Amino acid sequence: MIPRIHQQGSNTLGLLHYLYGKGTHEEHIDPHLVASFDGMAPDPGRDPSVTKKDLQHLLDQPLSLLDAGQRPGKHVWHCSVRAAPDDPILSDEQWGDIARRMVAATGIDPGDGAGCRWAAVRHADDHIHIIATLVREDGRRPNHHRSGKRAQAECRLIEKELGLHQIAPGDGTAAKRATSAERHKAERTGREHPAREELRETVRRTVAGTDSEEEFFDRLASAGLLIRKRVAPSGDLLGYKVALPDDRNGETEPVFYAGSTLAPDLSLPRIRERWSLPAEATSADGSGREQPALPDVTGPAFARRRASAATWQALLIIDQGDDGTAAAQIAAAGEILDALAKTSAAHTRKELREAAFAFERASRSHIRAVRGHDRALRQAARDLIHSGTALGRGEDGATTAMLIDMAFFLAIAAANWHAKKEHAQQAAAAQQAAEHLRAAYQAAAAQPMAVLRQRGQRLTPRVRQRHAALLQQVLPELAERIRAEAGWAALAATLDDVRKAGHDPAVLLADASRRRELDTADSISNVLVWRLRRSAHLLALPASPDATATMGTRRTASPAPVTQPATSAVNDPSRRR
Repeated sequence: MIPRIHQQGSNTLGLLHYLYGKGTHEEHIDPHLVASFDGMAPDPGRDPSVTKKDLQHLLDQPLSLLDAGQRPGKHVWHCSVRAAPDDPILSDEQWGDIARRMVAATGIDPGDGAGCRWAAVRHADDHIHIIATLVREDGRRPNHHRSGKRAQAECRLIEKELGLHQIAPGDGTAAKRATSAERHKAERTGREHPAREELRETVRRTVAGTDSEEEFFDRLASAGLLIRKRVAPSGDLLGYKVALPDDRNGETEPVFYAGSTLAPDLSLPRIRERWSLPAEATSADGSGREQPALPDVTGPAFARRRASAATWQALLIIDQGDDGTAAAQIAAAGEILDALAKTSAAHTRKELREAAFAFERASRSHIRAVRGHDRALRQAARDLIHSGTALGRGEDGATTAMLIDMAFFLAIAAANWHAKKEHAQQAAAAQQAAEHLRAAYQAAAAQPMAVLRQRGQRLTPRVRQRHAALLQQVLPELAERIRAEAGWAALAATLDDVRKAGHDPAVLLADASRRRELDTADSISNVLVWRLRRSAHLLALPASPDATATMGTRRTASPAPVTQPATSAVNDPSRRR
């Protein structure tokens, strides 16, 4: 159940006309009163002898008794309460009780006999609107400070008592939702999303991997946004606003939104924090040791391999680091997802965009991110952006699958971390992002895993037996299960590649199995394939099924079903890799 306190107004009759009208899209059906301050207010919806002006006079009567100088400029309080889509249809009596509880909880009518006058109108099955005049019967102003939080708390109680869908409590760090006017405008103009949400997503994708104000604003302009900068008399840049070129107001002027109103972490000061490096954080691990410069990326596949390594390090930091450092890794993980969505092939792009969109909520909490410690992830996001769009097959496609696999477990680690901190909304958002990453992995991994399986199936019986014996030696408790999986052939091919590359397969296999537990994985072999190929610095996809072609060439193979990267117990994020 979602309550919403709307902006205060000064026109009681105007709001009543809306509440009892047909709605902007004829959506208001049978508008009528379900409760009022005295239980006897006239109802223009059901009584033809009553007008909306009659109800307005009754509600505003305490206002008219005040001298002109004592009357508040904006005296109309407006609250809507909406049930969840899967909730049962409540009766008028139930909605009336909800309305009375809401005005009591918010301080509008606390039950002392001298509260504000109010009325609750129902014009749809799933919600009501409450209108009140912000002058009490005794002439004083009501104490409705923090009425939004008080309404939220009361709704959580109502949900439990009525057995309704229980919504995770918020913590005030969420981005501001689009208003009803913004949503209706999007519908009228044929937009898929309100301008506010479209701008938020565009700015978030734009800032991913940037390292300066100049680059940030250049990217905003390249994305086609209108930009308005706020400059101090000294010439210092204080902030910015953005607008969509075709989003105009009634005067045909662009509708600008400040970065801080799009999301708390998109204000210019918060964006600048991403570029700052504290003196003690000149290294990825926060040790203070200066790190050698990384080589330039040579293409999408190289960028994805390097991003996979950075993602793995972020997983370890979230598991073992302090809160501020872990929060920084989770915030930077959002940039990895944005960059991945922007540069991946079309068949994975939709799910990756949905993952990035969902994870945005998980990237903020009241635990302030200590920037600088996220340097490796932010550099990885930058590499992804500058390396360009990856192909869907060959080494590009395989390394994309490898990175999505790692990103999935990073989202699960974030969900687990937030759950431990009791950040319910953030944990749910990270879990939702993980589900989209799971779907993206299935699309990305089908072709490379098919090629690796074909290579494994072409190994001689003697070689296959050698790798089976190695598996039994290193992972005796899991060996039988792994050999029964469809991905065992791909793992055998990878173990063979590890040996040919000069590594000790037993050592790397033992290391891969120790890093995070495996026994709840849907496909242990799939997990081990990517860990081994990454840690041994192998190509993610040797091109030829019979291993006779040059390792760097690409080959097209028919996609085959691939096991999901997630474990079978998604709701227990700690039991992963």
